Amino acid sequence: MTADPKTNDPVQPPMKLRVLYVEDNPRDVKLTAIMLERAGYAVTGDAVDTIEKFRERLTENDYEVIICDYNLRNWTAMDALEIFREIGKDIPFIIVSGSLGDEAATECLKRGATDYVLKDRVARLPSAINLALQSKASRQERKRAEQALKESEERYRLLFETNPHPMWIYDTETLAFQAVNNTAVAHYGYSREEFLRMKILDIRPPENASDLPEEIAKTNSPVQEGGVRRHRKKDGTIIHVQIASQPLPFGSGKARFVQVEDVTERKKLEEQFRQAQKMEAIGRLAGGIAHDFNNLLTVINGYGQLVVDGLAQQDELHEHVEQIIKAGERAASLTRQLLAFSRQQVLLPQNLDLNALVASADKMLRRLIGEDIDILTVQRAGLGQVKADPSQIEQVIMNLVVNARDAMPTGGKIIIETDNVVLDETYARSHASVKPGHYVMLAVSDTGTGMDAATQARIFEPFFTTKPKGKGTGLGLATVIGIVKQSGGDIWVYSELHQGTTFKVYLPRVKNADLSALAGTGIGKKAEGNETVLVVEDEEALRLLVRGVLEKKGYKVLVARHGDEALGVSDQHGGEIHLLLTDVVMPQVNGRILAARLAFTRPKIKVLYMSGYTDNAIVHHGVLEPGIAFLQKPFTPEGLAHKIREVLDSAEGAAKMSA
Repeated sequence: MTADPKTNDPVQPPMKLRVLYVEDNPRDVKLTAIMLERAGYAVTGDAVDTIEKFRERLTENDYEVIICDYNLRNWTAMDALEIFREIGKDIPFIIVSGSLGDEAATECLKRGATDYVLKDRVARLPSAINLALQSKASRQERKRAEQALKESEERYRLLFETNPHPMWIYDTETLAFQAVNNTAVAHYGYSREEFLRMKILDIRPPENASDLPEEIAKTNSPVQEGGVRRHRKKDGTIIHVQIASQPLPFGSGKARFVQVEDVTERKKLEEQFRQAQKMEAIGRLAGGIAHDFNNLLTVINGYGQLVVDGLAQQDELHEHVEQIIKAGERAASLTRQLLAFSRQQVLLPQNLDLNALVASADKMLRRLIGEDIDILTVQRAGLGQVKADPSQIEQVIMNLVVNARDAMPTGGKIIIETDNVVLDETYARSHASVKPGHYVMLAVSDTGTGMDAATQARIFEPFFTTKPKGKGTGLGLATVIGIVKQSGGDIWVYSELHQGTTFKVYLPRVKNADLSALAGTGIGKKAEGNETVLVVEDEEALRLLVRGVLEKKGYKVLVARHGDEALGVSDQHGGEIHLLLTDVVMPQVNGRILAARLAFTRPKIKVLYMSGYTDNAIVHHGVLEPGIAFLQKPFTPEGLAHKIREVLDSAEGAAKMSA
């Protein structure tokens, strides 16, 4: 930058201006350039006088401005404007003419000219160019801002739509949904159109809807962690969600952006952890009491025995003291059970064959249950070994069988089964105390009254019992879980009211034991396919798991929540359905009846039943016929895939029609 020699003020350098002159008079081109240089421009550029050269220069080069005479040899500025519009460059186009009527000037502006200057007022040309360049700069800045806004909106839309968490925007006055992302649609089960016709009240359970106005009133902070809420999906499933929200400009009204995290599984694990802590605390208390009572009972029973030994048989006090000793022995038995529950008893673990243990206990168990109850044992050939105290495992079996007996006051069936199983990462994630690995399963099933969810949540608590007063101590199952946990295992219960109960004990398989019994299960081989499978399961979480596993394996999957819905899905599906995978115990239409109905219209369909009961328990309930394909819950994804493949590849397996 140079300085003015007179004022010493800095002098701005001339602004570069590349011009395309469309003029057939070289003298006019030169005069125009001189005038622009005097106005402070450093002018460069090209001059053309034919339509061909104009097209060529405009196509190949960039210019800051086009200065075009109106009347040229054999063509006019109108022709130049047609080519200019065709090429589509954003360049100020100024017409300079000796005489240009209003009608022609208006037509030129309509066709894309920026301005026009008459030659008798040519001094206005620099200001016209300056104004045109400023207008172009503003226009380009506006385009850049619009493009930036568009890109920002696209980034937001991408982040919103592809986020793995459900998200939505709602109007804070009407509470109506304004926008929802794909994850919300998939997770809650409503279509986008349904969501946009709803209010946030519609995803609250009725018993929690009244809390919403108070929650909305508290949303004054820019970002709010809303705590855990209960939401209801379209199918009625209640989930627990963690809410985070913040104000968001949206349209013309006030809105709020919400992000949701489903914490249902986390809360379930937290509840398991709290239950484990509670049981551990009770166990420590029970163990401490048991130890102290054992000392007291030793004294009581010891002195009682001394007294009775010193009394003659006919002494009237002899019978009294014997009753004291018997009561003391019963109390000692209770303390042993408390010690078992608190995992503080001394164990003598050794490698055990559960098949042999069950067989040896058979006579004793039959004496316990009475004649009105049938007992069946089903033993897995090649069963792995476990390391446990045989007397304690016998106690587990006895307590579970007695519990099953008491659940069948009018008679029924008890099934004791053994099997080799693998508990995988998926099972371990939903059962806080389980480590993935190879286990040996001991299952005791009954056809009794079953239990509701509230009872199942408390059955392992010491002194909890559903039996009449004086009929039970409430320590039978508490003892079982104590022994199982102390032996490094886990216990799982599956029960439905009026259907029966299955207790499954999982004990770790001894390391380096012969695993040849697992050979032939197909684990490790591919279990994929492209057949169509109809999955019928009333538990949504399991239904979604099965669908995801099978679709990943290449199958086409149709799903239904219950038998009636499955029949509707079948009627609407035009293609073949190769396999029905159905739960056995369902509301409305059970699995066996569903299979029979489907067989009328699809005689070639194969059927695989699944249940939380063991397969032999289901057979002897009279629900299914022996030999029908069955998958036992809980199962692993690989176990599911291999069983599906096994049934599809089998020669048999078509739906049976027996009543």
